[in-house]
Amino acid sequence: MSASAAAVLDLAWPPGGHDPVLSALAERHIGRDGALDFASAIRDPLLGRLAMVSSFGADSAVLLHQISRINPEMDILFIDTGKHFAETLDYVDTLSTEFGLANVRFIRPDAGLIALEDSRAELWQKNPDLCCMLRKTFPLQDALSGYQSWITGRKRFQGASRAALPFFERDGDHIKLNPLAKTSAEDILSYARRHDLPQHPLVERGFLSIGCAPCTRAVKPGEDPRAGRWSGLNKVECGIHLGPDANFARQSLAARGDGI
Repeated sequence: MSASAAAVLDLAWPPGGHDPVLSALAERHIGRDGALDFASAIRDPLLGRLAMVSSFGADSAVLLHQISRINPEMDILFIDTGKHFAETLDYVDTLSTEFGLANVRFIRPDAGLIALEDSRAELWQKNPDLCCMLRKTFPLQDALSGYQSWITGRKRFQGASRAALPFFERDGDHIKLNPLAKTSAEDILSYARRHDLPQHPLVERGFLSIGCAPCTRAVKPGEDPRAGRWSGLNKVECGIHLGPDANFARQSLAARGDGI
């Protein structure tokens, strides 16, 4: 294994652990310069059936454009929480049409569970973690049951828990591929300009990281790009990257007797 591949792979291993699949993927697709050969990686049979999960947010066009040039037939999973900005839903249509994405799937929460736990649509105010679980984490868990691997658009420059993000990581039974892990904000902007990609309509209004409408605000000058997400709360992730912890959360909720 090259030194660069080993260095990136180390970030994907749990302490004292070893994953031969991640090791093989790193050996095959991470060069000596530490760069990922994305086009080659997504064709690797070790990944099995593969989907991309996209928020169709502020930076999503770059990775979706790359996917469209490699495999426009790939399944793209968009979690439609029922709380998105109207601009985001319009943006899904814009990028799907312009990029020729043939298989964008809308993943929605269980209507019965939402009626039981959030009948007044106020859960985001009282318990945002549970709101994210019901509207994002659980639906994605179910949608991913037919896949062995999935692609995310996370990047190290987004900070917090993403600062040491590897290209390949284990997420329970799944492998996650983070092709933009080492990409800078300048790289994203340069690519978007070079290919004249459509911008999310809210970006020009200061929304640099875009989630559900009730829990997202515009970012102030000098703030971290994700500062507008769950502002004022001790929360930095929606929960879809919790891995096995998400299963525990689901089991705990079911134990209350709600019959999930």
